[in-house]
Amino acid sequence: MSRELSDLYRSLAEDADGRTLALPGDLRRRADRRAGRRITGAALGTALLVGGLAAGTGLVLAEERDAVPPPAAVPPPATVPASPGASAPSSATTPASGPPRPTGTPTVTAGRTGAVPPRAPRSVPDRAFFVQAAGNRTGIEPAFRDTDALPALCDARYRSDAGIVQRRTRNLAYKLPRTPQGYVPDGSYAHTITLYRPGRADEFLRELRAAVRDCPAQPGVGGGNASTSRLRLLADDGFGDGSVLFEIRTPARDIDGNPTGDEEVRLVRAIRVGDVVTVLWEQGWEGTSSTRVQVDVDSRRAVGAIEDWLR
Repeated sequence: MSRELSDLYRSLAEDADGRTLALPGDLRRRADRRAGRRITGAALGTALLVGGLAAGTGLVLAEERDAVPPPAAVPPPATVPASPGASAPSSATTPASGPPRPTGTPTVTAGRTGAVPPRAPRSVPDRAFFVQAAGNRTGIEPAFRDTDALPALCDARYRSDAGIVQRRTRNLAYKLPRTPQGYVPDGSYAHTITLYRPGRADEFLRELRAAVRDCPAQPGVGGGNASTSRLRLLADDGFGDGSVLFEIRTPARDIDGNPTGDEEVRLVRAIRVGDVVTVLWEQGWEGTSSTRVQVDVDSRRAVGAIEDWLR
């Protein structure tokens, strides 16, 4: 053995003699502590890794859910019935013509809003009658009367009368705007409003139109004038839901009953607004004749009052 090697062994022996060897129990406890630290660190790292993966997966799924629309429902296959005498396989199917209707889904009817319709009126109130324009007022207050709504038209009868709910009539004097206040009125109306059951108001207009057409001449309808009058339908539109306008022409007479060579002209207009009919029968004043322009103005005011009432 060389001198260098002998010195190396001697140095190693001196170093070993200076150290105290650990007992077996101490060695096991140290090994257990190192193993426990390794397991705890591995478990903590695994938990952090799993938590990060879960959070990332949740974000990805949320983005995909927001970006991608849900798949359309696939209709179930419809079974094709076998033709008589043929042996069709039990599983023969054909695609359905459309998506199946979900069970338990209520059917929605178009146009139904669930709102309760307004209740039909049962009577004619005072406010259903129009208010005169300031320039037409004479100072004579209107008065309700139990009087005829229409002039006699030969032997006309109206089956629609069976559908009347209520009828009210008032007498109303008027003046033309150019007539000074305090002068004799220029004319008057028998103004009638009739409330019908559903469908009967339109029936009345048809009956009235036929009655005028079937009665071209009528004795004594000129307001106390015994002369025979001529009746004629006039073209009329633009009033309410429909209207009938006719004229009554009667030879004029003076205070002694003698013919004057002129004519008195009476205008009568019936207007339907829903199940209501208003009639303006212009009756003049001491032999005056109806003025078409004024009758048109008052007819529009009459329609407006009825529409306001029915709202």
